[in-house]
Amino acid sequence: MKEQLPPKYRQLKEQIISWIAAGQFRPHDKLPSEHEIAAQSGMSRQTVRQSLGDLEAEGWLYRVQGKGTFVADAMPENNRKTAEPLGLTVGLMTTHISDYIFPTIVRGVESALRAQGARLLLASTDNEKEKERESLESMLREPLGGLIIEPTKSAEGNPNFDYFLALEARGIPYVMLNERYSDVDAPCLKVDDELGGYRAAEHLAELGHKRIAGFFKTDDFQGVHRMRGFMRSLRERGLPLTSGSLLRYTTEEKLTKPAESLESLLALGPGERPTAIVCYNDELAVRLLDIVRRSGLSVPGDLSIVGFDDATLATATEVKLTTIEHPKTRMGEDAVAVLMRLIGGKHGRGAPSDVVYEPKLIMRESTATVREDELANK
Repeated sequence: MKEQLPPKYRQLKEQIISWIAAGQFRPHDKLPSEHEIAAQSGMSRQTVRQSLGDLEAEGWLYRVQGKGTFVADAMPENNRKTAEPLGLTVGLMTTHISDYIFPTIVRGVESALRAQGARLLLASTDNEKEKERESLESMLREPLGGLIIEPTKSAEGNPNFDYFLALEARGIPYVMLNERYSDVDAPCLKVDDELGGYRAAEHLAELGHKRIAGFFKTDDFQGVHRMRGFMRSLRERGLPLTSGSLLRYTTEEKLTKPAESLESLLALGPGERPTAIVCYNDELAVRLLDIVRRSGLSVPGDLSIVGFDDATLATATEVKLTTIEHPKTRMGEDAVAVLMRLIGGKHGRGAPSDVVYEPKLIMRESTATVREDELANK
């Protein structure tokens, strides 16, 4: 059964609103004529007239007799009146809301905004670029005072750059969490991921491990930087770094590729397989624990594992994970503080600088010194 499309005039309304949200037409810009919009959209003049009339009634547009139709101020009047009693509204866009470390970040943002008497508007991109575009467009229709954004697959470019320009055109300040797009100039709050990857590998090397594998998701810059730190540690120590022991994967591959790769590595002989692994995050580390068990091996007896983020998962398994700390709640609170400085214009001659957190190693049960029989095989 085919999905029923909305009436044509509503489709055109959504299209015109998306033009405005994306900054293609700014407040008081003149829209194309009814004839031009009809030709461009393939719709009748009557449909165009109905769409423009609705948008004018809703406060998106205004007409000037004899001159044409123009874009109204950034927020339609009826929406502005509704929003006034609510005070300041701040948007938060993350790749996820209810999974992994994100609920803790959200709670940090929410508690800090509550203390400011501000309202929180949440959106999730599900780590998909198209949903990020939809979320940005939706946020631009709201009476936003500011926006906190975690980029989606930051290492794969920014196809939604026009929407970030639209934020600037609307005078809506924003800050970024965990990473930023390379073409966006906004304050960013993040862990020093490269140093974190370095410290994870150093910890294992100091325990005597020489065959250390790394598993990193590289469609975001967090994973890229963690991998760089891992590689730097191994190079400085003269430890082997091969394509077989360094796995890169994407979000879409995370449920299959790392598990398959580890199964292959653990099938090697005792003198060839890795004795330790650095994982992109705790979620992956916990998933790989099952692979180790199914292979008849143990953690940390046969294989030491280091995670990243110190998520709730890190202590929810029978083997408590050694991991790198992520300042989840504090990052959310600090993001609000930085955003409030931007909103208030209290940042001197330039925008606030980045907030970079030092990664701290938390040692638990998943790492141990190399066994004597493993040392004999080296």
